[in-house]
Amino acid sequence: MEGLFFCCAMIAVLATLVICYFIFANGLPFIVKQDLNNFLFGREWGPSNTPATYGILPMIYGSVMITLGAMVIGVPIGILTATYMAYFCPKAWHKSLQAAIHLMASIPSIVYGFFGLQVLVPLMKNLVGGTGMNSLTASFLLGIMILPTVVSLSSAAIQAVPKSYYQGSMGLGASHEQSVFHVILPAAKSGIISSVILGLGRAIGETMAVILVAGNQARIPSSLTQGVRTLTTNIVMEMAYAAGDHRQALIATSAVLFAFILLINASFAWMKRKA
Repeated sequence: MEGLFFCCAMIAVLATLVICYFIFANGLPFIVKQDLNNFLFGREWGPSNTPATYGILPMIYGSVMITLGAMVIGVPIGILTATYMAYFCPKAWHKSLQAAIHLMASIPSIVYGFFGLQVLVPLMKNLVGGTGMNSLTASFLLGIMILPTVVSLSSAAIQAVPKSYYQGSMGLGASHEQSVFHVILPAAKSGIISSVILGLGRAIGETMAVILVAGNQARIPSSLTQGVRTLTTNIVMEMAYAAGDHRQALIATSAVLFAFILLINASFAWMKRKA
């Protein structure tokens, strides 16, 4: 049984290694051929141009902008919701609220995208003008989508803190709010950071919802109300008909995206170990 469990555990490791090999083995040669500086910092994406141009800086900019916007919206709401569920929510409401969070996690991305297209896009169009398909709309939608991840993992981390921490704080004269925000949350910091990392990964890797509301314009926007294209949507939109260097450029784009995710995870892991 020990050998069986070991083999099952190694499946995840081997799958990750195979994915890394496929992406980098197919993407790095094109990056070297195109020149890393031109590929990462080129401002024009034009596979049909003569000669073809493959600069992904607009997509990098779009991915970073939308992801940061989603984190600004989703992380504070998610952590505060988890805190409310753990220490402030009446017992009669807790099960209903928890069921709603689980239901949000099970909704397919395309359904979120359709909701954004039918509700958020017209709302943004009335509020800020334009078509309503822009990075601000995408940030709001992704902020909603990462809530189940942040809430569920943060709630589990908060509830895992020993009750003696709270009782000791109350015994020393702190109020309920002071005990929760100055003792419990700092003690659950490691788990909360993990929830932020997974929420960040969900936001930066989301495709189908973003493709419906972001505007999909391969340019560096001058404001949040202009359309953008992310790395993931660029791959999905063009992979079906891409061939030759165009296809290799899209695989190289996925290699850059994968490298970003690895870098982000490594940075947060280092921060956790340092803390």
